[in-house]
Amino acid sequence: MLSWKIGGDQGEGIDSTGDILIHTANRLGYYIYGYKSFSSRIKGGHTNYKMIMANRPISATTQKTDILVALTPQTITLNSQEINGGIIVADQAYSPSLPQGTDAMLVSLALSQMAKEIGSPVMRNMIAAGASAALLGFPLEVIAQYVEKRFQFKAPSIIEANRRALHAGYQAMLQETARLPWLPSLESPHPGERVVMTGNDATCLGALAAGCRIMSGYPITPATDIMESLTKYFPMVGGAVLQMEDELASITCAIGAGFAGARAMTATSGPGLSLMQEAIGLASMTETPVVIVDTQRAGPSTGMPTKSEQSDLLALIYGGHGEGPRIVIAPSSVEETFEDAYEAFNLAEHFQAPVIIATDLSLALWQQSVERKAIDGPHIPIDRGEVYSSSEIGESASFQRYAFTADGISPRTLPGTAAGQFLATGVEHGVEGKVSEDPLNRSRMMDKRFKKIGGIHDLRPPIRHEGLRDAEVALLGIGSVTGINKEARILLEQSGLKTAVVWLRTLSPFPSSQCQDLLAKTRHIVVVEQNATGQISQLLKMANVFDSRYHSLTKYDGVPFFAEDVARFTQNLLTQLEVKH
Repeated sequence: MLSWKIGGDQGEGIDSTGDILIHTANRLGYYIYGYKSFSSRIKGGHTNYKMIMANRPISATTQKTDILVALTPQTITLNSQEINGGIIVADQAYSPSLPQGTDAMLVSLALSQMAKEIGSPVMRNMIAAGASAALLGFPLEVIAQYVEKRFQFKAPSIIEANRRALHAGYQAMLQETARLPWLPSLESPHPGERVVMTGNDATCLGALAAGCRIMSGYPITPATDIMESLTKYFPMVGGAVLQMEDELASITCAIGAGFAGARAMTATSGPGLSLMQEAIGLASMTETPVVIVDTQRAGPSTGMPTKSEQSDLLALIYGGHGEGPRIVIAPSSVEETFEDAYEAFNLAEHFQAPVIIATDLSLALWQQSVERKAIDGPHIPIDRGEVYSSSEIGESASFQRYAFTADGISPRTLPGTAAGQFLATGVEHGVEGKVSEDPLNRSRMMDKRFKKIGGIHDLRPPIRHEGLRDAEVALLGIGSVTGINKEARILLEQSGLKTAVVWLRTLSPFPSSQCQDLLAKTRHIVVVEQNATGQISQLLKMANVFDSRYHSLTKYDGVPFFAEDVARFTQNLLTQLEVKH
Protein backbone atom coordinates (compact mmCIF):
# COMPACT_ATOMS: atom_id res chain seq x y z
CA MET A 1 0.00 0.00 0.00
CA LEU A 2 1.26 3.49 -0.86
CA SER A 3 -0.16 6.91 -0.08
CA TRP A 4 0.32 10.11 -2.11
CA LYS A 5 -0.92 13.57 -1.19
CA ILE A 6 -0.94 16.97 -2.86
CA GLY A 7 -1.69 20.21 -1.00
CA GLY A 8 -1.97 23.89 -1.82
CA ASP A 9 -4.35 26.83 -2.02
CA GLN A 10 -7.97 26.03 -2.73
CA GLY A 11 -9.04 26.90 -6.26
CA GLU A 12 -5.67 26.13 -7.85
CA GLY A 13 -6.41 22.74 -9.36
CA ILE A 14 -5.63 20.45 -6.42
CA ASP A 15 -8.75 18.35 -7.07
CA SER A 16 -7.94 18.02 -10.78
CA THR A 17 -4.44 16.75 -10.01
CA GLY A 18 -5.79 14.20 -7.54
CA ASP A 19 -8.47 13.02 -9.97
CA ILE A 20 -5.92 12.53 -12.73
CA LEU A 21 -3.62 10.41 -10.54
CA ILE A 22 -6.52 8.38 -9.13
CA HIS A 23 -7.99 7.52 -12.52
CA THR A 24 -4.55 6.69 -13.90
CA ALA A 25 -3.85 4.35 -10.97
CA ASN A 26 -7.23 2.69 -11.49
CA ARG A 27 -6.50 2.20 -15.20
CA LEU A 28 -3.19 0.58 -14.30
CA GLY A 29 -5.02 -1.99 -12.16
CA TYR A 30 -4.60 -0.61 -8.65
CA TYR A 31 -7.36 -0.29 -6.08
CA ILE A 32 -7.62 3.30 -4.93
CA TYR A 33 -9.22 5.41 -2.22
CA GLY A 34 -9.26 9.21 -2.41
CA TYR A 35 -9.67 11.59 0.52
CA LYS A 36 -10.00 15.38 0.30
CA SER A 37 -9.80 18.03 2.99
CA PHE A 38 -11.19 21.35 1.81
CA SER A 39 -12.76 24.54 3.14
CA SER A 40 -16.34 25.68 2.66
CA ARG A 41 -15.37 28.41 0.21
CA ILE A 42 -14.67 28.48 -3.51
CA LYS A 43 -11.16 29.97 -3.44
CA GLY A 44 -8.56 30.48 -0.72
CA GLY A 45 -7.61 28.48 2.32
CA HIS A 46 -5.58 25.30 2.32
CA THR A 47 -6.78 22.09 0.70
CA ASN A 48 -5.27 18.68 0.11
CA TYR A 49 -6.07 15.52 -1.79
CA LYS A 50 -4.80 12.13 -0.68
CA MET A 51 -4.71 8.95 -2.74
CA ILE A 52 -4.19 5.48 -1.28
CA MET A 53 -3.33 2.74 -3.79
CA ALA A 54 -2.81 -0.99 -3.32
CA ASN A 55 -3.41 -4.37 -4.94
CA ARG A 56 -6.35 -5.08 -2.62
CA PRO A 57 -9.60 -3.18 -1.96
CA ILE A 58 -9.14 -0.13 0.30
CA SER A 59 -12.01 1.30 2.31
CA ALA A 60 -10.47 4.22 4.23
CA THR A 61 -7.64 6.71 4.25
CA THR A 62 -4.43 6.19 6.22
CA GLN A 63 -2.52 8.17 8.82
CA LYS A 64 0.81 7.92 6.98
CA THR A 65 1.77 9.73 3.77
CA ASP A 66 4.58 8.31 1.65
CA ILE A 67 4.76 11.09 -0.96
CA LEU A 68 3.72 14.70 -0.32
CA VAL A 69 3.53 17.23 -3.16
CA ALA A 70 3.63 20.68 -1.53
CA LEU A 71 2.59 23.60 -3.74
CA THR A 72 2.77 26.00 -0.78
CA PRO A 73 4.96 26.25 2.36
CA GLN A 74 1.84 25.76 4.48
CA THR A 75 1.40 22.30 2.96
CA ILE A 76 4.73 21.18 4.43
CA THR A 77 3.93 22.73 7.82
CA LEU A 78 0.50 21.11 8.05
CA ASN A 79 1.41 17.66 6.75
CA SER A 80 5.07 16.98 7.58
CA GLN A 81 4.07 14.98 10.67
CA GLU A 82 2.52 12.36 8.36
CA ILE A 83 5.84 11.80 6.58
CA ASN A 84 8.02 9.15 8.15
CA GLY A 85 10.84 8.26 5.81
CA GLY A 86 8.88 9.50 2.80
CA ILE A 87 9.42 12.07 0.04
CA ILE A 88 8.31 15.71 -0.11
CA VAL A 89 8.18 17.29 -3.56
CA ALA A 90 8.06 21.09 -3.27
CA ASP A 91 7.98 24.14 -5.53
CA GLN A 92 11.45 25.66 -5.76
CA ALA A 93 9.86 29.13 -6.01
CA TYR A 94 9.35 29.47 -2.24
CA SER A 95 12.74 28.03 -1.17
CA PRO A 96 11.28 25.04 0.68
CA SER A 97 12.85 23.53 3.76
CA LEU A 98 11.97 20.71 6.10
CA PRO A 99 10.69 21.45 9.62
CA GLN A 100 13.08 20.39 12.34
CA GLY A 101 12.83 16.69 13.11
CA THR A 102 11.08 15.78 9.85
CA ASP A 103 12.22 12.40 8.55
CA ALA A 104 11.81 12.87 4.80
CA MET A 105 13.69 13.48 1.57
CA LEU A 106 13.07 16.91 0.03
CA VAL A 107 12.92 17.25 -3.77
CA SER A 108 12.73 20.84 -5.05
CA LEU A 109 11.34 21.28 -8.56
CA ALA A 110 10.93 24.53 -10.48
CA LEU A 111 7.17 24.01 -10.84
CA SER A 112 6.25 27.71 -11.09
CA GLN A 113 9.12 28.48 -13.48
CA MET A 114 8.19 25.61 -15.79
CA ALA A 115 4.55 26.78 -15.76
CA LYS A 116 5.61 30.28 -16.83
CA GLU A 117 7.71 28.85 -19.64
CA ILE A 118 4.73 26.86 -20.89
CA GLY A 119 2.70 30.06 -20.87
CA SER A 120 0.39 29.93 -17.84
CA PRO A 121 0.94 29.82 -14.05
CA VAL A 122 -2.19 27.67 -13.72
CA MET A 123 -0.30 24.79 -15.36
CA ARG A 124 1.68 24.26 -12.15
CA ASN A 125 -0.69 21.57 -10.92
CA MET A 126 -0.43 19.66 -14.22
CA ILE A 127 3.38 19.79 -13.98
CA ALA A 128 3.01 18.40 -10.44
CA ALA A 129 0.83 15.61 -11.84
CA GLY A 130 3.53 14.68 -14.34
CA ALA A 131 6.23 14.75 -11.67
CA SER A 132 4.10 12.56 -9.39
CA ALA A 133 3.49 10.06 -12.19
CA ALA A 134 7.25 9.73 -12.75
CA LEU A 135 7.89 9.26 -9.02
CA LEU A 136 5.17 6.62 -8.81
CA GLY A 137 6.49 4.82 -11.86
CA PHE A 138 3.35 5.38 -13.96
CA PRO A 139 3.95 5.17 -17.75
CA LEU A 140 3.76 8.66 -19.24
CA GLU A 141 1.52 7.51 -22.09
CA VAL A 142 -1.16 6.17 -19.70
CA ILE A 143 -1.52 9.38 -17.72
CA ALA A 144 -1.30 11.43 -20.94
CA GLN A 145 -4.17 9.44 -22.47
CA TYR A 146 -6.37 10.12 -19.46
CA VAL A 147 -5.54 13.85 -19.47
CA GLU A 148 -6.41 14.09 -23.16
CA LYS A 149 -9.72 12.33 -22.53
CA ARG A 150 -10.46 14.60 -19.58
CA PHE A 151 -9.94 17.74 -21.70
CA GLN A 152 -11.31 16.38 -24.98
CA PHE A 153 -13.96 19.07 -25.23
CA LYS A 154 -11.50 21.91 -24.62
CA ALA A 155 -9.72 23.90 -27.34
CA PRO A 156 -6.76 22.10 -28.99
CA SER A 157 -4.40 24.75 -27.60
CA ILE A 158 -5.50 23.90 -24.03
CA ILE A 159 -5.00 20.17 -24.62
CA GLU A 160 -1.55 20.80 -26.05
CA ALA A 161 -0.57 23.05 -23.10
CA ASN A 162 -1.64 20.37 -20.61
CA ARG A 163 0.28 17.72 -22.53
CA ARG A 164 3.43 19.86 -22.47
CA ALA A 165 3.03 20.58 -18.76
CA LEU A 166 2.59 16.90 -17.99
CA HIS A 167 5.67 16.00 -20.02
CA ALA A 168 7.77 18.77 -18.43
CA GLY A 169 6.97 17.62 -14.90
CA TYR A 170 7.58 13.98 -15.79
CA GLN A 171 11.01 14.64 -17.29
CA ALA A 172 12.05 16.97 -14.45
CA MET A 173 11.28 14.29 -11.88
CA LEU A 174 13.10 11.59 -13.84
CA GLN A 175 16.25 13.71 -13.61
CA GLU A 176 15.81 13.99 -9.83
CA THR A 177 15.13 10.29 -9.18
CA ALA A 178 18.70 9.40 -10.18
CA ARG A 179 20.04 11.04 -7.00
CA LEU A 180 17.45 9.67 -4.59
CA PRO A 181 18.66 6.85 -2.30
CA TRP A 182 15.38 5.02 -2.76
CA LEU A 183 12.13 5.25 -4.72
CA PRO A 184 8.57 4.32 -3.74
CA SER A 185 7.99 0.61 -4.13
CA LEU A 186 4.62 -0.29 -5.60
CA GLU A 187 3.10 -3.73 -5.36
CA SER A 188 2.12 -5.44 -8.59
CA PRO A 189 -1.28 -4.20 -9.76
CA HIS A 190 -4.39 -6.35 -9.68
CA PRO A 191 -6.15 -5.65 -13.00
CA GLY A 192 -9.91 -5.93 -13.20
CA GLU A 193 -13.10 -4.33 -14.44
CA ARG A 194 -13.29 -1.46 -11.95
CA VAL A 195 -14.62 2.09 -12.04
CA VAL A 196 -13.87 5.09 -9.82
CA MET A 197 -16.98 6.25 -7.99
CA THR A 198 -18.28 8.15 -4.99
CA GLY A 199 -21.30 7.33 -2.85
CA ASN A 200 -23.20 10.19 -4.49
CA ASP A 201 -22.47 8.65 -7.91
CA ALA A 202 -23.82 5.32 -6.67
CA THR A 203 -26.94 6.99 -5.26
CA CYS A 204 -27.72 8.44 -8.68
CA LEU A 205 -27.22 5.15 -10.50
CA GLY A 206 -29.26 3.20 -7.97
CA ALA A 207 -32.13 5.69 -8.23
CA LEU A 208 -32.05 5.49 -12.02
CA ALA A 209 -32.12 1.69 -11.94
CA ALA A 210 -35.08 1.80 -9.55
CA GLY A 211 -37.13 3.87 -11.96
CA CYS A 212 -36.88 7.18 -10.12
CA ARG A 213 -37.88 9.93 -12.55
CA ILE A 214 -38.42 12.98 -10.32
CA MET A 215 -35.75 14.61 -8.17
CA SER A 216 -36.65 17.87 -6.45
CA GLY A 217 -33.92 19.50 -4.43
CA TYR A 218 -32.10 22.59 -3.28
CA PRO A 219 -28.27 22.88 -3.45
CA ILE A 220 -26.48 22.01 -0.21
CA THR A 221 -23.05 20.52 0.51
CA PRO A 222 -22.42 17.58 0.30
CA ALA A 223 -25.65 16.48 -1.43
CA THR A 224 -25.56 18.81 -4.43
CA ASP A 225 -23.66 16.31 -6.60
CA ILE A 226 -26.74 14.06 -6.62
CA MET A 227 -28.91 16.78 -8.12
CA GLU A 228 -26.23 17.84 -10.61
CA SER A 229 -25.57 14.28 -11.80
CA LEU A 230 -29.24 13.45 -12.21
CA THR A 231 -29.61 16.64 -14.25
CA LYS A 232 -27.33 14.96 -16.80
CA TYR A 233 -28.89 11.48 -16.59
CA PHE A 234 -32.63 12.14 -16.37
CA PRO A 235 -33.10 13.60 -19.89
CA MET A 236 -31.97 10.21 -21.24
CA VAL A 237 -34.84 8.40 -19.50
CA GLY A 238 -37.59 11.00 -19.50
CA GLY A 239 -37.06 12.17 -15.93
CA ALA A 240 -36.82 15.68 -14.51
CA VAL A 241 -34.75 17.45 -11.87
CA LEU A 242 -36.49 20.41 -10.26
CA GLN A 243 -34.41 22.94 -8.37
CA MET A 244 -36.81 24.32 -5.80
CA GLU A 245 -36.69 27.56 -3.84
CA ASP A 246 -35.87 25.78 -0.57
CA GLU A 247 -35.94 22.42 1.21
CA LEU A 248 -39.59 22.76 2.23
CA ALA A 249 -40.60 22.96 -1.40
CA SER A 250 -38.18 20.15 -2.28
CA ILE A 251 -39.72 17.59 0.05
CA THR A 252 -43.35 18.54 -0.59
CA CYS A 253 -42.77 18.38 -4.35
CA ALA A 254 -41.34 14.88 -3.99
CA ILE A 255 -44.26 13.82 -1.78
CA GLY A 256 -46.72 15.16 -4.32
CA ALA A 257 -45.01 13.26 -7.12
CA GLY A 258 -45.05 10.09 -5.02
CA PHE A 259 -48.75 10.52 -4.30
CA ALA A 260 -49.36 10.83 -8.06
CA GLY A 261 -47.56 7.54 -8.69
CA ALA A 262 -44.07 8.65 -9.72
CA ARG A 263 -40.94 7.36 -8.03
CA ALA A 264 -39.56 10.56 -6.54
CA MET A 265 -36.74 11.62 -4.26
CA THR A 266 -34.95 14.55 -2.70
CA ALA A 267 -31.45 14.88 -1.25
CA THR A 268 -30.13 17.18 1.45
CA SER A 269 -27.88 17.49 4.49
CA GLY A 270 -28.49 18.39 8.14
CA PRO A 271 -29.83 21.96 7.84
CA GLY A 272 -32.13 20.95 4.99
CA LEU A 273 -33.29 17.88 6.89
CA SER A 274 -34.42 20.12 9.75
CA LEU A 275 -36.61 22.09 7.36
CA MET A 276 -38.08 18.89 5.90
CA GLN A 277 -39.20 17.32 9.17
CA GLU A 278 -42.81 18.54 9.15
CA ALA A 279 -43.33 17.32 5.59
CA ILE A 280 -41.73 13.94 6.40
CA GLY A 281 -44.46 13.68 9.05
CA LEU A 282 -47.02 14.47 6.35
CA ALA A 283 -45.75 11.58 4.21
CA SER A 284 -45.93 9.33 7.27
CA MET A 285 -49.49 10.38 8.13
CA THR A 286 -50.80 10.16 4.55
CA GLU A 287 -48.82 6.94 3.95
CA THR A 288 -47.20 8.36 0.83
CA PRO A 289 -43.97 6.88 -0.55
CA VAL A 290 -41.00 9.24 -0.80
CA VAL A 291 -37.20 8.78 -0.65
CA ILE A 292 -34.93 11.26 1.13
CA VAL A 293 -31.13 11.11 1.08
CA ASP A 294 -29.36 12.76 4.03
CA THR A 295 -25.63 13.21 3.46
CA GLN A 296 -24.60 14.05 7.00
CA ARG A 297 -22.09 16.79 7.74
CA ALA A 298 -20.87 18.53 10.87
CA GLY A 299 -23.39 20.72 12.68
CA PRO A 300 -25.27 22.25 14.40
CA SER A 301 -26.50 25.21 12.36
CA THR A 302 -24.18 25.74 9.39
CA GLY A 303 -21.48 23.89 11.34
CA MET A 304 -18.67 22.73 9.08
CA PRO A 305 -20.29 22.08 5.69
CA THR A 306 -17.27 20.30 4.19
CA LYS A 307 -16.49 18.03 7.15
CA SER A 308 -17.91 14.58 7.79
CA GLU A 309 -19.99 13.65 10.83
CA GLN A 310 -22.72 11.19 11.83
CA SER A 311 -24.72 13.41 14.13
CA ASP A 312 -28.13 13.41 12.41
CA LEU A 313 -29.05 9.87 13.46
CA LEU A 314 -31.54 10.66 16.22
CA ALA A 315 -33.03 13.45 14.11
CA LEU A 316 -33.45 11.02 11.21
CA ILE A 317 -35.38 8.59 13.38
CA TYR A 318 -37.22 10.84 15.82
CA GLY A 319 -37.13 14.30 14.23
CA GLY A 320 -40.25 16.34 13.76
CA HIS A 321 -43.31 16.69 15.95
CA GLY A 322 -45.50 13.82 17.00
CA GLU A 323 -44.72 10.18 16.33
CA GLY A 324 -44.67 9.19 12.70
CA PRO A 325 -42.95 6.05 11.48
CA ARG A 326 -40.22 6.32 8.92
CA ILE A 327 -37.71 3.82 7.59
CA VAL A 328 -34.04 4.78 7.94
CA ILE A 329 -31.41 2.70 6.16
CA ALA A 330 -27.64 3.19 6.27
CA PRO A 331 -25.29 2.07 3.49
CA SER A 332 -21.68 1.54 4.55
CA SER A 333 -19.88 1.34 1.20
CA VAL A 334 -20.25 2.67 -2.31
CA GLU A 335 -21.62 -0.72 -3.37
CA GLU A 336 -24.23 -0.69 -0.59
CA THR A 337 -25.14 2.88 -1.50
CA PHE A 338 -26.09 1.67 -4.97
CA GLU A 339 -28.08 -1.21 -3.44
CA ASP A 340 -29.88 1.02 -0.95
CA ALA A 341 -30.70 3.74 -3.47
CA TYR A 342 -32.41 1.09 -5.56
CA GLU A 343 -34.09 -0.70 -2.68
CA ALA A 344 -35.30 2.50 -1.00
CA PHE A 345 -37.92 3.02 -3.69
CA ASN A 346 -39.21 -0.53 -3.29
CA LEU A 347 -39.39 -0.07 0.47
CA ALA A 348 -41.15 3.31 0.18
CA GLU A 349 -43.87 1.90 -2.06
CA HIS A 350 -44.15 -1.48 -0.34
CA PHE A 351 -44.60 0.09 3.11
CA GLN A 352 -46.17 3.35 1.87
CA ALA A 353 -43.85 5.38 4.05
CA PRO A 354 -40.96 7.85 3.86
CA VAL A 355 -37.58 6.13 3.48
CA ILE A 356 -34.43 8.00 4.48
CA ILE A 357 -31.00 6.92 3.23
CA ALA A 358 -28.44 8.01 5.83
CA THR A 359 -25.03 8.53 4.25
CA ASP A 360 -22.24 10.86 5.39
CA LEU A 361 -19.86 13.27 3.69
CA SER A 362 -16.98 10.79 3.54
CA LEU A 363 -19.10 8.09 1.93
CA ALA A 364 -20.81 10.61 -0.35
CA LEU A 365 -17.75 12.42 -1.72
CA TRP A 366 -14.59 10.30 -1.51
CA GLN A 367 -13.65 8.36 -4.62
CA GLN A 368 -12.75 4.69 -4.59
CA SER A 369 -12.45 1.66 -6.84
CA VAL A 370 -15.67 -0.28 -7.35
CA GLU A 371 -16.05 -3.56 -9.22
CA ARG A 372 -18.14 -2.88 -12.29
CA LYS A 373 -20.30 -5.96 -11.66
CA ALA A 374 -21.44 -4.38 -8.36
CA ILE A 375 -23.30 -1.68 -10.28
CA ASP A 376 -24.31 -3.66 -13.36
CA GLY A 377 -27.83 -3.90 -12.03
CA PRO A 378 -29.90 -5.02 -9.05
CA HIS A 379 -31.03 -8.59 -8.62
CA ILE A 380 -34.40 -7.79 -7.07
CA PRO A 381 -37.48 -6.80 -9.07
CA ILE A 382 -39.38 -3.53 -8.85
CA ASP A 383 -41.98 -3.73 -6.05
CA ARG A 384 -44.76 -1.15 -6.26
CA GLY A 385 -46.64 -2.52 -3.28
CA GLU A 386 -50.41 -2.72 -2.78
CA VAL A 387 -51.40 -0.55 -5.75
CA TYR A 388 -54.92 -1.49 -6.90
CA SER A 389 -56.30 -1.19 -10.41
CA SER A 390 -59.96 -0.48 -11.12
CA SER A 391 -60.53 -4.18 -11.96
CA GLU A 392 -59.09 -5.22 -8.58
CA ILE A 393 -61.37 -2.75 -6.80
CA GLY A 394 -64.41 -4.13 -8.58
CA GLU A 395 -67.80 -2.69 -7.80
CA SER A 396 -67.09 -1.91 -4.17
CA ALA A 397 -69.27 0.96 -3.02
CA SER A 398 -66.52 2.45 -0.91
CA PHE A 399 -62.78 1.91 -1.40
CA GLN A 400 -61.03 2.12 1.96
CA ARG A 401 -57.64 3.70 1.30
CA TYR A 402 -56.57 3.34 4.95
CA ALA A 403 -58.19 0.01 5.70
CA PHE A 404 -56.98 -1.96 8.70
CA THR A 405 -55.16 -5.06 7.48
CA ALA A 406 -53.25 -7.93 9.05
CA ASP A 407 -49.82 -6.47 8.24
CA GLY A 408 -50.84 -2.82 8.54
CA ILE A 409 -50.33 -2.09 4.82
CA SER A 410 -53.49 -0.70 3.23
CA PRO A 411 -54.51 -0.86 -0.44
CA ARG A 412 -53.55 2.19 -2.49
CA THR A 413 -54.82 3.64 -5.75
CA LEU A 414 -53.16 6.14 -8.02
CA PRO A 415 -55.04 9.29 -9.05
CA GLY A 416 -57.32 8.62 -11.98
CA THR A 417 -58.08 5.01 -11.10
CA ALA A 418 -61.80 4.37 -11.49
CA ALA A 419 -63.54 3.69 -8.14
CA GLY A 420 -60.32 4.55 -6.30
CA GLN A 421 -59.90 6.91 -3.37
CA PHE A 422 -57.54 9.87 -3.41
CA LEU A 423 -58.26 11.82 -0.24
CA ALA A 424 -55.04 12.29 1.76
CA THR A 425 -54.91 14.63 4.74
CA GLY A 426 -52.32 15.38 7.38
CA VAL A 427 -55.13 15.44 9.93
CA GLU A 428 -55.88 12.14 11.64
CA HIS A 429 -58.40 10.23 9.54
CA GLY A 430 -60.45 7.09 9.30
CA VAL A 431 -60.29 4.25 6.79
CA GLU A 432 -61.75 6.37 3.98
CA GLY A 433 -59.40 9.28 4.58
CA LYS A 434 -62.00 11.52 6.21
CA VAL A 435 -61.06 13.51 9.30
CA SER A 436 -61.60 11.65 12.55
CA GLU A 437 -60.76 12.42 16.18
CA ASP A 438 -62.35 9.29 17.53
CA PRO A 439 -60.01 7.95 20.29
CA LEU A 440 -60.35 4.33 19.25
CA ASN A 441 -59.68 5.15 15.59
CA ARG A 442 -56.66 7.26 16.58
CA SER A 443 -55.10 4.40 18.53
CA ARG A 444 -55.77 1.88 15.80
CA MET A 445 -54.34 4.19 13.07
CA MET A 446 -51.18 4.86 15.08
CA ASP A 447 -50.73 1.15 15.72
CA LYS A 448 -51.32 0.36 12.04
CA ARG A 449 -48.72 2.85 10.81
CA PHE A 450 -46.05 1.60 13.20
CA LYS A 451 -46.87 -2.07 12.71
CA LYS A 452 -46.46 -2.06 8.95
CA ILE A 453 -42.79 -0.96 8.88
CA GLY A 454 -41.84 -3.73 11.34
CA GLY A 455 -41.85 -6.11 8.40
CA ILE A 456 -38.75 -4.54 6.89
CA HIS A 457 -36.38 -6.90 8.68
CA ASP A 458 -37.94 -9.78 6.74
CA LEU A 459 -37.12 -8.09 3.44
CA ARG A 460 -33.50 -7.06 4.01
CA PRO A 461 -30.74 -8.01 6.45
CA PRO A 462 -30.69 -5.31 9.14
CA ILE A 463 -27.07 -6.10 10.11
CA ARG A 464 -24.03 -7.36 8.22
CA HIS A 465 -20.73 -8.63 9.56
CA GLU A 466 -17.33 -10.03 8.67
CA GLY A 467 -15.25 -12.41 10.78
CA LEU A 468 -17.66 -12.68 13.70
CA ARG A 469 -17.05 -16.37 14.39
CA ASP A 470 -14.46 -16.78 17.18
CA ALA A 471 -13.76 -13.03 17.28
CA GLU A 472 -12.45 -11.62 20.54
CA VAL A 473 -13.74 -8.15 19.73
CA ALA A 474 -16.23 -6.67 17.28
CA LEU A 475 -16.01 -3.16 15.81
CA LEU A 476 -19.54 -1.84 15.25
CA GLY A 477 -20.49 1.23 13.22
CA ILE A 478 -22.36 2.59 10.22
CA GLY A 479 -21.56 4.49 7.04
CA SER A 480 -17.98 5.40 6.18
CA VAL A 481 -16.84 4.31 9.65
CA THR A 482 -17.42 0.71 8.58
CA GLY A 483 -14.66 1.03 6.01
CA ILE A 484 -12.36 2.42 8.69
CA ASN A 485 -13.25 -0.51 10.95
CA LYS A 486 -12.39 -2.95 8.17
CA GLU A 487 -8.94 -1.40 7.80
CA ALA A 488 -8.53 -1.43 11.60
CA ARG A 489 -9.44 -5.11 11.62
CA ILE A 490 -6.48 -5.82 9.32
CA LEU A 491 -4.13 -4.04 11.74
CA LEU A 492 -5.57 -5.80 14.80
CA GLU A 493 -5.40 -9.24 13.24
CA GLN A 494 -1.79 -8.60 12.25
CA SER A 495 -1.13 -8.15 15.97
CA GLY A 496 -2.83 -11.47 16.72
CA LEU A 497 -6.24 -10.22 17.86
CA LYS A 498 -9.22 -11.94 16.25
CA THR A 499 -11.51 -9.12 15.23
CA ALA A 500 -14.90 -8.79 13.57
CA VAL A 501 -16.57 -5.89 11.82
CA VAL A 502 -20.31 -5.41 12.30
CA TRP A 503 -22.41 -2.71 10.67
CA LEU A 504 -26.04 -1.72 10.98
CA ARG A 505 -27.95 -1.57 7.70
CA THR A 506 -31.33 -0.54 9.12
CA LEU A 507 -31.65 2.07 11.86
CA SER A 508 -35.43 2.47 11.95
CA PRO A 509 -37.20 0.36 12.96
CA PHE A 510 -34.21 -0.59 15.08
CA PRO A 511 -33.23 -4.30 14.86
CA SER A 512 -33.08 -4.95 18.61
CA SER A 513 -33.52 -8.72 18.64
CA GLN A 514 -31.20 -9.19 15.66
CA CYS A 515 -28.44 -7.25 17.46
CA GLN A 516 -28.88 -9.30 20.61
CA ASP A 517 -28.82 -12.62 18.77
CA LEU A 518 -25.89 -11.77 16.51
CA LEU A 519 -23.61 -10.42 19.25
CA ALA A 520 -24.70 -12.72 22.08
CA LYS A 521 -21.37 -14.57 22.22
CA THR A 522 -19.01 -11.68 21.43
CA ARG A 523 -16.86 -10.75 24.44
CA HIS A 524 -16.18 -7.11 23.58
CA ILE A 525 -17.92 -4.68 21.23
CA VAL A 526 -16.46 -1.26 20.36
CA VAL A 527 -19.06 1.15 18.97
CA VAL A 528 -17.20 3.54 16.66
CA GLU A 529 -19.03 6.67 15.52
CA GLN A 530 -18.44 10.23 14.33
CA ASN A 531 -20.50 12.30 16.75
CA ALA A 532 -20.08 13.76 20.22
CA THR A 533 -22.88 12.04 22.13
CA GLY A 534 -22.59 8.42 20.99
CA GLN A 535 -25.89 8.30 19.14
CA ILE A 536 -25.54 4.69 17.99
CA SER A 537 -24.77 3.71 21.58
CA GLN A 538 -27.90 5.62 22.66
CA LEU A 539 -29.99 3.64 20.16
CA LEU A 540 -28.53 0.41 21.50
CA LYS A 541 -29.34 1.49 25.06
CA MET A 542 -32.91 2.42 24.16
CA ALA A 543 -33.25 -1.02 22.59
CA ASN A 544 -31.95 -2.67 25.81
CA VAL A 545 -29.00 -4.12 23.89
CA PHE A 546 -26.12 -2.08 25.33
CA ASP A 547 -24.43 -3.83 28.28
CA SER A 548 -21.02 -4.03 29.94
CA ARG A 549 -19.48 -5.62 26.84
CA TYR A 550 -20.06 -2.45 24.83
CA HIS A 551 -17.58 0.43 24.72
CA SER A 552 -17.97 3.76 22.92
CA LEU A 553 -15.38 5.48 20.73
CA THR A 554 -16.44 8.85 19.32
CA LYS A 555 -14.79 11.52 17.17
CA TYR A 556 -16.29 14.86 16.19
CA ASP A 557 -13.50 17.21 15.09
CA GLY A 558 -14.40 17.03 11.40
CA VAL A 559 -11.53 14.70 10.55
CA PRO A 560 -12.40 11.03 9.88
CA PHE A 561 -11.04 8.28 12.08
CA PHE A 562 -7.83 6.67 10.96
CA ALA A 563 -7.73 2.88 11.14
CA GLU A 564 -4.70 3.31 13.39
CA ASP A 565 -6.86 5.29 15.87
CA VAL A 566 -9.44 2.52 16.14
CA ALA A 567 -6.83 -0.24 16.40
CA ARG A 568 -4.89 1.63 19.10
CA PHE A 569 -8.04 2.35 21.14
CA THR A 570 -9.14 -1.28 20.93
CA GLN A 571 -5.75 -2.65 21.99
CA ASN A 572 -5.51 -0.21 24.92
CA LEU A 573 -9.08 -1.03 25.98
CA LEU A 574 -8.47 -4.77 26.07
CA THR A 575 -5.22 -4.25 27.97
CA GLN A 576 -7.03 -2.18 30.60
CA LEU A 577 -9.81 -4.77 30.91
CA GLU A 578 -7.26 -7.55 31.40
CA VAL A 579 -5.52 -5.56 34.13
CA LYS A 580 -8.84 -5.08 35.96
CA HIS A 581 -9.49 -8.80 35.94
